[in-house]
Amino acid sequence: MSRTVFCRKYQKEMEGLDYPPMPGAKGEEIWKTVSKQAWQEWQNEQTMLINEKHLNMMDPFARKYLKSQMEKFLDNEPFDQAEGFVPPEDDKN
Repeated sequence: MSRTVFCRKYQKEMEGLDYPPMPGAKGEEIWKTVSKQAWQEWQNEQTMLINEKHLNMMDPFARKYLKSQMEKFLDNEPFDQAEGFVPPEDDKN
């Protein structure tokens, strides 16, 4: 049976992550308060931000920027989104 958490993004009980997504207290907090679905959605947004903004993850400022955007995303606050991203259109004619 999978574990459930009260997801801070969706404000309801949902399937939780299998393990903390990063070391330390922040990873533990995410593991306890973020659903698997919300975390996967953040991973997708994070990838687009890294690519769109050409972020170098060796740069401490880039990591700090992503962390702040993650907090906003998980708390349902406005966050930076990849500006050039256009969702693919369905080819169902």
